[in-house]
Amino acid sequence: MQKFPYWRLSVYYFFYFSYLGGFSPYFGLYLQSLSFSAWDIGILMSQMQVMRVLGPYFWGALADRIGQRLKIIRTTSMATLLIFSAFFFVTRFEAIFIVLAVLSFFWVAALPLVEALAFDHLRSKPAGYGRIRIWGSLGFIVAVVLIGGLLDHFGLSSLLWAIMLLLAGTVTQAFLLPEAAQTKRQEEAQRPITEIIRQPHVRALLAACFFMTAAHGALNIFYSIFLNDHGYSKSAVGGLWSVGVLAEILVFFYMTALLTRFSIRTILLTSFVAAVFRFALIGLGVNYLPLLLLTQVMHGLTFGAFHAAAIATINRFFPGNTRSRGQALYSSISFGAGGLVGGLLSGWVWETLGGEASFILSSLYAFIGLLLVARWVRDSALEPTA
Repeated sequence: MQKFPYWRLSVYYFFYFSYLGGFSPYFGLYLQSLSFSAWDIGILMSQMQVMRVLGPYFWGALADRIGQRLKIIRTTSMATLLIFSAFFFVTRFEAIFIVLAVLSFFWVAALPLVEALAFDHLRSKPAGYGRIRIWGSLGFIVAVVLIGGLLDHFGLSSLLWAIMLLLAGTVTQAFLLPEAAQTKRQEEAQRPITEIIRQPHVRALLAACFFMTAAHGALNIFYSIFLNDHGYSKSAVGGLWSVGVLAEILVFFYMTALLTRFSIRTILLTSFVAAVFRFALIGLGVNYLPLLLLTQVMHGLTFGAFHAAAIATINRFFPGNTRSRGQALYSSISFGAGGLVGGLLSGWVWETLGGEASFILSSLYAFIGLLLVARWVRDSALEPTA
């Protein structure tokens, strides 16, 4: 019997998300140092979201077709490292745009395939996913803190080298990931993916995931600006972000126990209810620090619990040879389309109606997702299929 590769998967998640912890908060500052405008930086940084829409399903379909997901994970990881090195040589907008687009296309390939791989290793114990995914959250926060200190001491010129090092760690771990042995039931599962997607509960879940990620759009883009506009110091802003990440880590740590005690549907419904209240409270209670602390603690539910439950549900809806495409669809629709639409619409509302309205819109998105799960995602649809 194959031994469960807990540390190999966990360290991969650590390095994968540490790259995001180095790239997402600081690469915009690097672009600013090249004298790009805010509009230019916005266009350049949006390439990751665009490719999250376009890329995952392409790579997931390819992996299911050729049956070589580890080869794709390793090849795209190496390609990402090589493409990122181009930033040492390019400074023009057009060149950086192309590099970021190609980089993002290869980068988004790995995570849905690794998620599918992790669940194939977990098999009958999908509740253990949180204990693996927690290392991704730890990697993110460690990278944010360490690279922030590095930039304070050595300046932005050190950023590219730091990110290259994290990418090298991701590549190394990609080559240490073991394939999961397929069960007979997995090998025999040849249900067409179009037939799966046509089921109302599957479409409802994917739509709900879209709305949940869209609900986080204002938070991910404008939360720091919103707090700054209301007089909060940078240290207070950083502290509130840290509370959210720590809550996420705590939920991932206890996710095994939660999934043992509560049904996946109950956890999904709870996460959407929390999101409805969380974003409304941010918009209406921004001047009350204790209330903001509470809303950041709720991040453990609106992201941590939601993501762990959603990805376990996708794992059950898409068995066997459809699993990689199922995880890719979840990534594209949720983090890709949902993140892109949520960010764009929250920006438009912010400009026309103000920051408070942007977070009320986020609450409305979450409420729509809640209705979708409550109406169509029933416990009977969540029985394991493979």
